[in-house]
Amino acid sequence: MEAKIGVIGGSGLYQIEGLEDIEEFYPDTPWGKPSDAITVGTLEGQRVAFLPRHGKGHRFNPTDLPVRANIYAFKMLGVEWIISISAVGSLREEIAPLDLVIPDQIFDRTSLRPRTYFGDNLGIVAHVTFADPFCNTLRGILYEAANQTGARKVYNSGTYVCMEGPLFSSRAESNFYRKMDCDIIGMTALPEAKLAREAEIHYAVVACSTDYDCWHEGEESVTIEMVVNNLTQNVGRAKQIIRLAIPKIAELIQAGCGCDNALENAIMTDRSKIPAASIEKLGLLVNKYL
Repeated sequence: MEAKIGVIGGSGLYQIEGLEDIEEFYPDTPWGKPSDAITVGTLEGQRVAFLPRHGKGHRFNPTDLPVRANIYAFKMLGVEWIISISAVGSLREEIAPLDLVIPDQIFDRTSLRPRTYFGDNLGIVAHVTFADPFCNTLRGILYEAANQTGARKVYNSGTYVCMEGPLFSSRAESNFYRKMDCDIIGMTALPEAKLAREAEIHYAVVACSTDYDCWHEGEESVTIEMVVNNLTQNVGRAKQIIRLAIPKIAELIQAGCGCDNALENAIMTDRSKIPAASIEKLGLLVNKYL
């Protein structure tokens, strides 16, 4: 079973219709089970792996997501490109609910989540470049695809502030993030983006604006009902983006960018000092360099 393209579905996107020749992959990884079984099927002529981020029925809150297992399971399938669909709040007047953003930067405000594969005292240290946290090649494909869906407005850049959750922001926090020049706010792009970079997988986000968070005095404060109702309207458009993007990604499967070799010069530990058990645990990530 193999797929080069992966899709992570956020709130409201729990399946993709039209997948053919379906198989399910629910592996044990060194970091436990992923959020749910990964569905692998053929879409637009390509094998695609789909994972509902929060599990079917939305069982995991953002802090408790088994993100290391999710990304590693994709790596086990041979996934090289991940499209992430994510619900976000808007921190800008011009980014209205139901608009789409393809962010190019991220600001980490999480505090309780494992952020790396190279933690847990494994005896191997890697410092991976993260200046541009999303794959610019994939971002370009997603922006082009999003514009073909008839969305009211699609933004080709923006800073995504990732908060811990699961509660939404206070008004003070929301206004603070606005003053910091952040554009959208969500709970799930980290540590996904960091782990995907360590796994040398191209990763980018289609951020679906569902609300104005709570900073906008002229709008109702964000509620889960508001998020779900607006996201439901965006689910169809997100599925369109996925279908349009897959053939474009397939054309670039053999093309490289910095994401492909993110670990090449990042492993700092003397090779002779790395425990054998750690090499075995991280094998899919590090073997080609050790």
